[in-house]
Amino acid sequence: MHLNFSQQMRLSQQMKLAPRMIQSMEILQLPLMALQERIEQEMLENIALEKATDEPEETGDFAAEDNGAAEENLPTGEVEQRELNAGNEDNNASDFERLAELSQDWPEDNYTSGSKPSGNQQEDAEDRQHDLMANAENPPQTLHESLMDQFHYFDCAPAVRAFGEYLIQNLNHNGWLQSSLPEIVQVYGGTVSLPEAEEALRLIQRLDPPGVGARDLKECLLLQITPHTPLHSILVTLIGSHWEDLLNNRLPQIERKTGYSIDDIKAAMEELKHLNFAPGRGFEQVQTQSVTPDLAVEQNEHGAYVVRLIDEYIPQLRISRRYVQMLEGNPDAATKEFIRRKIESARWLIESIEQRYNTLKRVAQAIVDKQIDFLENGPEHIVPLKMQQIADVVGVHVTTVSRAVDGKHIATPRGIFPLKRFFGGGTTTAEGEEVAWDIVRLKLKELVDNEDKSDPLSDDALVDEMAKLGYTLARRTVTKYRKALNIPSSRQRKQF
Repeated sequence: MHLNFSQQMRLSQQMKLAPRMIQSMEILQLPLMALQERIEQEMLENIALEKATDEPEETGDFAAEDNGAAEENLPTGEVEQRELNAGNEDNNASDFERLAELSQDWPEDNYTSGSKPSGNQQEDAEDRQHDLMANAENPPQTLHESLMDQFHYFDCAPAVRAFGEYLIQNLNHNGWLQSSLPEIVQVYGGTVSLPEAEEALRLIQRLDPPGVGARDLKECLLLQITPHTPLHSILVTLIGSHWEDLLNNRLPQIERKTGYSIDDIKAAMEELKHLNFAPGRGFEQVQTQSVTPDLAVEQNEHGAYVVRLIDEYIPQLRISRRYVQMLEGNPDAATKEFIRRKIESARWLIESIEQRYNTLKRVAQAIVDKQIDFLENGPEHIVPLKMQQIADVVGVHVTTVSRAVDGKHIATPRGIFPLKRFFGGGTTTAEGEEVAWDIVRLKLKELVDNEDKSDPLSDDALVDEMAKLGYTLARRTVTKYRKALNIPSSRQRKQF
């Protein structure tokens, strides 16, 4: 093996994104609420960034008082360097002036971070905290907490009680066991026998809500059936012995095997719908996600649809004149560099937000211009649209369009929709007209809704019916869309 060293010259092209461009892309991709949080964070970190208000900015000589304010925001090392550079001349006078200003700005009844409140103040703070905790709403009880409270009322052996508490903690969010009982006993450590484990499970299965502690769906449903349940004997037979036939809607086979009439089986199936397939779900707290649209579509006096930005949640920003004048006052090198970096960062943020507004409005307006039929006539009139088409209209790259519509919502006369809702492929009808896949799915659902339920349409029959409407589709496409719409198969849709 031979090693040598040599020098070579080579030309190459590389694309590197400047920090300013990276920030612009990040700001463009942020939804409205996320942008608001980003601005608040930037205002906390950047002293040169402030909200634009109707009040005029303060002007005047900031040489004395603003240098002190800047020192409070400078890093510790830079403050120490400034003090060393300034020397010892008039240090005592400056310190006394600074202390006098602080005493005027700081009320006497407040205390600094280095001091402690008096006893009365501390007691008042504790009283306020106690009142706040007393008035706060208690968190809702979880499934495991409810089962644990009920389980403690049983009089059982210590080994059974300990394993029962362990078993409750191993129930999933549906209230079912996550694995078989022997496996749980093995993981538990062998200090409980299988009969004791089964006894603990039987006790848990007697708790509310009915159906908890089941090992599968069949057992969950059987645990909920009591002698007072209507048609309980038929339900027990159907669930226990003919579950697969029931799932596949093979009612004639169940009739032949059990001797029950079709009407009795259908009545039992109706009672089955009243049982809880996931008893533990009732304890889950579902958080409702509110959607704040970034844009709104309105009609002007000429009847044209115009996109308007919703920006009342976003504060108007500006660069503080205070620090601009400090920079013009020729401060020392450390202060000058610190203020310059903060002002430059603030300017980049303001320009990125303005660029976001401009790009987002242009992209949304181009989308609305393409989907006027959707706004006027409803979702069944949506047209196929690709992001590349919008990128060509706006004059930007397709990735810019993707970032602009990501996570954004628009308020239209027909409701609030995500911007991505207006994009999608399509197919061509027999007449050569392009239609979106959403329209194809709506037509498919319409055929299923209007079919003869005693003789439902198979997927092959749906292909033929769609062809009659002008939509040439493959069978696998029909099957895919049927499943996407949660439409059962023709066997399961059949009504006897």
